[in-house]
Amino acid sequence: QVQLVESGGGVVQAGGSLRLSCRASDRTFSMYAVGWFRQAPGKEREFVAGISWSGGSTYYVDSVKGRFTISRDNAKNTVYLQMNSLKPEDTAVYYCAAPGWSPKVTDYKYWGQGTQVTVSS
Repeated sequence: QVQLVESGGGVVQAGGSLRLSCRASDRTFSMYAVGWFRQAPGKEREFVAGISWSGGSTYYVDSVKGRFTISRDNAKNTVYLQMNSLKPEDTAVYYCAAPGWSPKVTDYKYWGQGTQVTVSS
């Protein structure tokens, strides 16, 4: 089983930045497309960003375009989400998931436990 662990969450003021990391348990992770999702209190889990196995293709929801950047370092079995210009509405638990090139939660097999991101106004 592929285990995923997110880290890098925390509390930041509006306009600030955080970098989230998703580290996998083995090197087969480098062959997977990976997605970042988030879930705010009382809301359903939503797709945020995705990246292909090579890192050559990325996709973002409109609400984060120009502010968030997804990247990966396959040598470290790690995918990153750089989050800039954070807004209070970005507050959520952030999850990474694999494999998949899809915005649908049900298309992913492996999930991390999540990391909390809180953006104050």
